[in-house]
Amino acid sequence: MSRIRFALAQLNPIVGDVTGNSLSIVAAVSDSYARGARVIVTPEMSITGYPVDDLASSTDFIRQSEAGVTSLATRLASDGFGDAVVVVGYLAEAAQAEFGGARAHNSLAVLHDGRVIASYAKRHLPNYSVFDEERVFVPGDGTLVLDLGGVTTGFLICEDLWRSDGPVTELAAKNLDAVVIINASPFDTGKDDTRFPLLATRAAEFGATVVYVNAVGGQDDLVFDGDSAVLDITGSTVLRAARFESALELIDIAGNGTSSDGIALTEPTDDITPFIGDDLPDIEATWQALVLGVRDYVTKNGFPSIALGLSGGIDSAVCAVIAADAIGASRVFGVSMPSKYSSDGSKDDARALAETVGCHYDVQPIAELVTPFETQLGLTGVAAENIQARARGMILMALSNQHGHLILTTGNKSEVAVGYSTMYGDTVGGFAPLKDVFKTLVWDLARWRNASAESRGEAPPIPVNSITKPPSAELRPDQTDQDSLPPYDVLDAILDHLVSRRDSIESVVAAGFDRATVERIAGLIAGSEWKRRQGAIGPRISRMAFGRERRLPITVRHTPGLG
Repeated sequence: MSRIRFALAQLNPIVGDVTGNSLSIVAAVSDSYARGARVIVTPEMSITGYPVDDLASSTDFIRQSEAGVTSLATRLASDGFGDAVVVVGYLAEAAQAEFGGARAHNSLAVLHDGRVIASYAKRHLPNYSVFDEERVFVPGDGTLVLDLGGVTTGFLICEDLWRSDGPVTELAAKNLDAVVIINASPFDTGKDDTRFPLLATRAAEFGATVVYVNAVGGQDDLVFDGDSAVLDITGSTVLRAARFESALELIDIAGNGTSSDGIALTEPTDDITPFIGDDLPDIEATWQALVLGVRDYVTKNGFPSIALGLSGGIDSAVCAVIAADAIGASRVFGVSMPSKYSSDGSKDDARALAETVGCHYDVQPIAELVTPFETQLGLTGVAAENIQARARGMILMALSNQHGHLILTTGNKSEVAVGYSTMYGDTVGGFAPLKDVFKTLVWDLARWRNASAESRGEAPPIPVNSITKPPSAELRPDQTDQDSLPPYDVLDAILDHLVSRRDSIESVVAAGFDRATVERIAGLIAGSEWKRRQGAIGPRISRMAFGRERRLPITVRHTPGLG
């Protein structure tokens, strides 16, 4: 019986940064090697980042990826780690391009002794939800099994795990000690409800230890939560990495002895206790996903700071706290832009939030900017309301130009769904933290964040009045959102049916909702597609987000919601 120490390197790569990603892998190998690990596993596409989208069709990028793997193998050997086995994910050129332009495999390479000793190409390519892999990758074939110091190990890549046919069936017949699965599996709320039961099922099918290594970090509108883990053959979790942060965790895995053609690896001389991270309540996981999404969008794109409008309302308050949690309050600039309709309470709430959070705070009244437009163009009604929002958008973009801030747009998923926004006004911004967060969840997040602060002896950052007062755009006297929309608990329930579940109008009515209200909301959803196409991206936290996941025509004649 042999025993080999495996390291799970939960990394946060940047798409396209082959050099930087390789350096992160070297650092992980160096650290884990010093702690006795001799098999180091990194996530799917750890060399290139994920998803690469149409970069997968770039011959230059494919060859850069392949050269990166070769260079990494050489570097590891020259640094004294050549006797370790390092598993990396990369883009490999296919022998033959497919019709439509796919010319690369989503692959893993096994590095040892300064070279690539084996590779495996992902066989099952997801083409649903946020994935377009059938469009950009060529599927692989066959299986990969290696004897790693006496631990007979099979290899899979992400989607291969989720389907019970093909490589899963083939590996289950091979009497393995371990199966390594490298992943770039994006977060959605409740993902663990499916992820861990599946891992347990596969461990039983393989009769082997399952080593699941997932990427972490934000990439455009996707968030990867890590949550790398090891499960034994009983389905018990024996190692679990922290979520939403880079991690390097070690575990010893036993095998049945080295065969003559196996890779000889040094067994550890000490004992370790594998780390088992805590599960997170969905509300906390959602908050952390939003924070990570904002942080990585800012840092990976090189923004020095964030700016956003502070209205005193719940949405801007939650966005401001997410921003401060993401990059620090000293890099967050809140701007109050009161109109003649802004209440003293709202202005006070905006200032109180900024003071509690510790972010920068500026007041830029808009009345003197709005009046010339109203006078010259004779604006009244909705046009006069919207020019106020557009004046605010102009201020924010001017500050962005002047100082380099990333502007956050603060609209939530309920508003995005029904088009309750002003184009080129409150939709202005480069990133939308709440784009996939229904209004009722915004309130839940605010309450949770305040309670979390209080549990640590800190002042709750979000003013209670921002949570409890009726939401209002304050673009006319005594305006509230419910002048135009149903109560948010009703609206969000209907949106959950029509958007998240893709239910028909008839089934929503059968569930007990008023037909006229459902039909009106369905019409607003359909009529707002043009706004969503022009809106900023934001972190995906659900299984039906606007953007990559839900794609509908703008110009269409169809009765919305009817199947």
